[in-house]
Amino acid sequence: MNPSDVVTHKFADDGRIPNNPKLPFVLYRGGISLAGSPYPEELIEKTFAANGWGDMWRNDSVYAYAHYHSTIHEAMAVARGRATVRFGGETGETIDIGPGDVVILPAGTGHQGLFASPGLSVIGAYPPNGVFNLCRASKAARVKALQDIPNVPRPEVDPVFGAKGPLLALWRAA
Repeated sequence: MNPSDVVTHKFADDGRIPNNPKLPFVLYRGGISLAGSPYPEELIEKTFAANGWGDMWRNDSVYAYAHYHSTIHEAMAVARGRATVRFGGETGETIDIGPGDVVILPAGTGHQGLFASPGLSVIGAYPPNGVFNLCRASKAARVKALQDIPNVPRPEVDPVFGAKGPLLALWRAA
């Protein structure tokens, strides 16, 4: 992967979604090569599993409401189709993602699906350290999340590239 294929963003707290005050959102454009794979979902799942990220899910969309996870980080990869997702809440960034793209959302990072092409297939996974929760964008949830987010342990392994992946260096520098 070329360094130009790694995109990072820091999102500000918008009053309803805290985002992460320290760790950047990371996007690997074409992070998982799906070329020639008749089963891209399985390829993505095997990649995540090989790097210790589990509790996986498959879906045909990204939830259409703004939400985040305050007690765990999340990785999502597109297997088929395209999606437009707003990351970071109302003041965040709207990003188009497609096959092979992987996003890594540090705890607190808002995400909301705005568009899903027909046939979209998205795979999500979580590191072994942390506890899954789902928070909707609200002032009340944000207050509790601000206490939880600093206590979420950082993953020991990049979900795509393993122990020497760019995520670890990016998050260590933060």
